[in-house]
Amino acid sequence: MMAMDPVKTMEEALDYQKKLLQGMETMLSIEEVDVDVTPKELVYAEDKMKLYHYVSTSKKKICPIPTLITYALVNRQYMMDLQQDRSVIRNWLDQGLDLYIIDWGYPDQLDKYLTMEDYIDGYMNTAVDVVRKKSGCDQINLLGVCQGGTFSVIYAALYPEKVNSLVTMVTPVDFSVEEGLLNVWSKHVDPGALVAAHGVIPGDLLNMGFLMLRPFQLALDKYVGFMENLDNPDVVQNFLRMEKWIFDSPGQAGGAFQQFITDLFQENLLIQNRFKLGGREVDLKQITMPLLNVFAEQDHLVPPASSRPLNEAVGSRDKEMISFPGGHIGIYVSTKSQKEVAPAIARWLMERSGEKKEEKTPAKQKKK
Repeated sequence: MMAMDPVKTMEEALDYQKKLLQGMETMLSIEEVDVDVTPKELVYAEDKMKLYHYVSTSKKKICPIPTLITYALVNRQYMMDLQQDRSVIRNWLDQGLDLYIIDWGYPDQLDKYLTMEDYIDGYMNTAVDVVRKKSGCDQINLLGVCQGGTFSVIYAALYPEKVNSLVTMVTPVDFSVEEGLLNVWSKHVDPGALVAAHGVIPGDLLNMGFLMLRPFQLALDKYVGFMENLDNPDVVQNFLRMEKWIFDSPGQAGGAFQQFITDLFQENLLIQNRFKLGGREVDLKQITMPLLNVFAEQDHLVPPASSRPLNEAVGSRDKEMISFPGGHIGIYVSTKSQKEVAPAIARWLMERSGEKKEEKTPAKQKKK
């Protein structure tokens, strides 16, 4: 057995103590963690939902057709604008996209009866119409993220006349796959019992479930890495930004939660074209606009096998995939994503947004 070097051990202990003290000074000097800092304007509000329009930062020609971003209900949309040097929002604005985003807000017990129909046919459809009116475009681009991507797929199938192009990012559509613990666990959840007990499902309860999907990496490994970099102010700031986002989890309206778990996770109705919203069957073949499907190869929440089938299910002729070698969060904040994925999405949308669509609709109507 190798003998311990007491001098080296003492030096390592002193170095670590110094790092801890520097870390404490850094933590105490931070008054507030800055997230969601890209300038934007509130253009519409209804109940808890707010619609924002980002202020353009591009010196390039602005995309003539705006893009509406729809994020998941379960987390906050500012993950896409977590820090300025790794913000896909800022990246897309710099590329020339004209961006709007939906902020779903924080449901309370008054919202426990809200259904997916309320979110998609109600709030989302209204947001789309506001963007159409403000931009003067008959059709707009939709960019859906995670659960918001599933909402966008459903919306595009029901309202294809309002959608110029559809982009989905880490979006589940086939819930039958057994890759990923979330798919497996959801098959054994009783959503009715949870809704009966809580009304609005607490965000902390759901967040704890997400953390348990990869307990070592999500709960232990990251803190070890944080302790090793306590003396680096940039690392501390970025760590606190991520922690703020992770634990800033809105509750879930009971009606929409139960429908999403039962009809999608457990019955897998969407990919079978058997899902109904407001009494209307959602036929994915009605999605005929250009489609870009972006997924992450190491995604533990939405495995690629859950996202890929969308391209075969839709009626679009112009359809592509982008496979990102990273995880569910890395697709927004990683250096590789900022350099490759975000610009690729912007280029794809720009190429399909050459002119406004409002003048084309009357011509189509005359032919019918």
